[in-house]
This record gives sequence, C-alpha cells and structure tokens, in this order.
Amino acid sequence: MTATSSAGTGNGPLAGVRVVELAGIGPGPFAAMLLADLGADVVRVDRPGGPGLAIDPAYDLTNRNKRSVLIDLKADDGPSQVLALAARADILIEGYRPGVAERLGVGPAECLARNPRLVYGRMTGWGQQGPLAERAGHDIAYIAVTGALGMIGAPDQPPTVPGNLLGDYAGGSLYLVIGVLAALQHARAEGGAGQVVDAAIVDGAAHLTTMIHGMMAAGGWRDRRGANLLDGGCPFYGCYRTADGGYMAVGALEQRFYDEFVTLLGIAGEAPPRKDFDRWDELRQTVEAAFATRTRAQWTAVFADSDACVAPVLSLREAPAHPHLAARGTFVDQGGITQPAPAPRFSATPSSVRTGPAVPGADTAEVARDWGLPQLSGGGAEGRGAVGDAQATTAAGTVT
Repeated sequence: MTATSSAGTGNGPLAGVRVVELAGIGPGPFAAMLLADLGADVVRVDRPGGPGLAIDPAYDLTNRNKRSVLIDLKADDGPSQVLALAARADILIEGYRPGVAERLGVGPAECLARNPRLVYGRMTGWGQQGPLAERAGHDIAYIAVTGALGMIGAPDQPPTVPGNLLGDYAGGSLYLVIGVLAALQHARAEGGAGQVVDAAIVDGAAHLTTMIHGMMAAGGWRDRRGANLLDGGCPFYGCYRTADGGYMAVGALEQRFYDEFVTLLGIAGEAPPRKDFDRWDELRQTVEAAFATRTRAQWTAVFADSDACVAPVLSLREAPAHPHLAARGTFVDQGGITQPAPAPRFSATPSSVRTGPAVPGADTAEVARDWGLPQLSGGGAEGRGAVGDAQATTAAGTVT
C-alpha cells in the first residue's frame, strides 16, 4: 500500500517501498535519506530526547523526504510499536552497537519473526563480529586501519583527513544502500526471504581500495603517500595555488590532454618531459610558478573551453553557482536551504526533494493512518522524556 503524505508518497524508482529507520547520527541517516530521495516512504523512529547531537532538526538535511514518529524503546510498549512498523516495512535500518537492538527487543530475530521478508540493515563502523566490534570509533579510525587514510596527503606530512566522506558515507552509507536494495531484490524474488545486511565501514572503505591493491600487486603503485599517479605524487595530477590564494585542480593524465594543458599554461617550451620521473620535481616547480602568475578566475577562463582537465577548486558555498552545476540543477533550494539534489537521475521515475527535514514526532498521526497502526497515535511516546536507549551508538561510534 502506498502512503498518502507528501513525504511518504514519493516519486522515484523506490516509490511504494517502506523503510523504518531507528534514529542515529552519521551514515545510517544518510543511507535512509538516499532511500527517501529515491522515493521510498522512510519513517524515522526518533526517541524522546533526540539522538545525542545538538543540531536544530530544521537544518538536518539527512532527514529530508522522511517522516518521523516518537517511540521510547525503553517504555513497555516501545519495542512492540517498532515491531508493528517492521511488520509492515520492506527495510529496517539501525546503527546500534552489536547486541543493543537485541537487548531492546527489536533485533533481527524479533523483526524477521514478524515479517519474514524484511531486509534488516545494520550500519556499524567495525561490523557485527571481530575483536573491535564492540568498541567505539569514528570515520578517521575506520579508514586508518583499512589503509585508505594512509594514502592521502603529502609524503612529508601527516595523512590528510578527508572529512567524513570516505568512511561514513562512501564506505558506510552507500554500501548499506547497495546491500539493502540487493537484499530487497532477493526477498521479492520467487522463493526469496528477508535477511540481515551487515554493512561495516571498515569493509566498505577497504573495498574502495580494490583497484589500488591490484595496481600495487602489478608493481604500478608504491605503498606510500605522494609517490603515485593519483595521490599527488604526479605533477600533472594535483592542485596548484594561484596568485590570489585560490587553487586549480589539474588532472591532465593522458598525453593529448597534457599537451593541451602545458600549451594553455604557457610552459610547453620549458616543461621537462613528462615521462622523465627523475625530473618530476622540476616539472612541478615549473607548473607552480606558472599558476602563481594569475588569479583563479583568470585561469578558470583560460581552461574553460579546453580538454586539459583543469578546474577551479571551489568552496562549498561557491559550488552551487558553478555554471555547469547550475545548468544541471545539481543543487536545489528547499525551504530556504541550498542543498545537493538527489542523485543519480532517472529518466522514467525522477526523484526530487519533496519535503524538508522531518521534525521529530511530527508525523506520528499521519504514519499511524497510512501504515494502519492506530496504536502509534495513542500519544504515549510523545509524552515521555527519557532517552530511548542510552547504550545505542551510531555507526561512527558516538555513544548516544
């Protein structure tokens, strides 16, 4: 049955798919947002007191396109309310430490007993098993032990921290989404059934390095920072400072692109041969000196209509105004907040930002009606002030 609210009805290829998200922070909510962006009816189960971060819910964009109900999982009727939602859902997502959902009475066994075709997605940093499974952690630790962090940065400096994009979102959220959608396909096939998807950030982040491991085995990658083609070691694949303190990103790997690059940069007659590895430092200094002669805007104009694979390094606030991104509608404005539009794009079932961030508990009555669960609208959860699960953690390891 398709829900009837603006958030739940949805458009996109996942319209009609129902998802229960047990509230947390980090990669779990982002994964649920992606499913919601694709049209799924995502109901976020918030707990009285919030998930532990002092963020104004009106600005938490990872809760867009969702609806929220309040349930206190430590109340007598809390687990039964979640199980009632699970019985009507296609997918459930949780990001607690291993064993916590089971202790709360909403673990895989209980949920699958109510709904044998349910896909139960578990988002953690370390995974459900292993020596570190019960330890706290954050993105930086997960990508550190997988070798991914050690690849990033200058050779004579500490590794560069890439925000929490590489671990939490690339190695975590995206792999969880892939996993639950693959499991949903299996559950809906003839003879299929629900199952548990163990999405660990360490597994996903390690998986992202597959190509590099192949290159290393073939002798085409040195196991240290700043010494390889794609990690800043190459003088024609990196970032260079401009006269006004901005930066230009250069990715002129192929010969024909490189030839155009050095010509437009004005160094074709003085640049050392690109295949002379012993002179790469000299080539880098030549490129640096050339970029330092003009501003970022001036160099952007020089390379604008070329195949030299050069682009300005923009800030988050600048990016939405880039002509290409503006033309594609890569960013949208919803409720006065500029934000990335849903991705990827679909020709027959386009997705969109339908609603702003869900306010905790605001949709309880609506979800109770649409999902056929009148017990949700009884008002019990909304009146309680205790935090639902003091032992729960996000996949990033923050105890909440």
